[in-house]
Amino acid sequence: MNSQHLLRLGVPLGESTRRAIDFISKFILGGGDKTQLEAEVKAIVANPAAFADDPLRGAFAKTLLAAPPPPRDTPVKYRQWGEGLEHEAVMQMEKACLLPVAVAGALMPDAHVGYGLPIGGVLATENAVIPYAVGVDIACRMKMTVLDLPLRDLERKQDRLARAIEAETRFGVGAKFQDRRTHDVLDADWSVSPITKQNQDRAWSQLGTSGSGNHFVEFGVFTLREPLAALPPGEYVALLSHSGSRGTGAAVCDHYSKIAISQFPDLPKELKRLAWLSLDSAEGQEYWAAMELMGRYAAANHACIHQHLAANLGATVLFDLENHHNFAWKERHVIDGVARDVIVHRKGATPAGDGVLGIIPGSMASPGFVVRGKGNAESLHSASHGAGRVMSRKRATESLSWDKARRLLHDRGVNLISAGLDEMPMVYKDIHTVMAAQTDLVEVIGQFDPKLVKMAPAGERPED
Repeated sequence: MNSQHLLRLGVPLGESTRRAIDFISKFILGGGDKTQLEAEVKAIVANPAAFADDPLRGAFAKTLLAAPPPPRDTPVKYRQWGEGLEHEAVMQMEKACLLPVAVAGALMPDAHVGYGLPIGGVLATENAVIPYAVGVDIACRMKMTVLDLPLRDLERKQDRLARAIEAETRFGVGAKFQDRRTHDVLDADWSVSPITKQNQDRAWSQLGTSGSGNHFVEFGVFTLREPLAALPPGEYVALLSHSGSRGTGAAVCDHYSKIAISQFPDLPKELKRLAWLSLDSAEGQEYWAAMELMGRYAAANHACIHQHLAANLGATVLFDLENHHNFAWKERHVIDGVARDVIVHRKGATPAGDGVLGIIPGSMASPGFVVRGKGNAESLHSASHGAGRVMSRKRATESLSWDKARRLLHDRGVNLISAGLDEMPMVYKDIHTVMAAQTDLVEVIGQFDPKLVKMAPAGERPED
């Protein structure tokens, strides 16, 4: 009886197959009837718990109990928004929906290829969290603050605004403050995971920094269409930022994704980066606590940026709003007609529950939008988190020119402090097309038009 025959009998590849072959050898050497081998294997596969303490069959049975359930034959139900999405991104979503822990999914109109789950992918699982479906930059966020500055400052005092950005945050891989910021997130319990404990000082040094990749800080005009809290409709100066949990969040992802992958050595190669942690396990609980701490830390980063910039400019905050993506939430959704408690991963997707406010940015030369969620059940109450890339970073740096980029920015009235060619507007989808594809997910209540933009300088390794 070979591995192929064992596979047909329901024995998973890997350790279970090896133990099955050991059992077969011992069974035959012990004088067992060869004609009964198939029946023996079938019986153990059908009910491994009944044989766990059997001296001859126990080792094989225990590996079956520990083996992950096999991938589904067909993917669980998911819906796609938008047309012409990257084929590989769609295939990543298909593969994610084959996971045995998957129960539902959705693919947003800004989708493009990511690690494991595509950017713009939404996946609901049962009692399991997938580190790579959360993402490397855990709890990456958008935050907008409306300030009481006069609109004319966006043109007449750009130098002052630029100096404030340069003074009050830092860009680049490993960027940190020598004169460290303070925030009550530092008083949280950082011992929830050995990784957060080891990286607490690093996190403190990077508090209030913006990192690299697609992260930015920018000033622009916010046009509000309807009253929002105490803010009447009109045009305002606003500060918009995008960044996440910096090096500590990346360390958390790296550590727990490796643990998840090591627990399922027999997962097919194409599903390796979708290995999960059971929330009934110590590792799953550790990761969940670390992820939630990274959510608080990412929010603290934005709070520091916005508070210090407002103070630098002597401005009063009239209104602020934030939301995050690259996270997992415990939520209740109706799936196939049944209300279920599930874990919803939104990798590069914005929460869009009924009435929930959010921010969907475009690019440095196209508008972003403040939106109100419609609570669409098929999207698992989600929307896009931006425009989405149409060009890889490598292709952008090889094919784009600064002359063309600068002309475009000038035509759009945008002053760029710093960025790389791989973040120019041409590498992103048309945000208006993306928004038009999700009118059943969100309604637009305001628009942000960037005027002064700061990103990491060219040549920095992306951290998004």
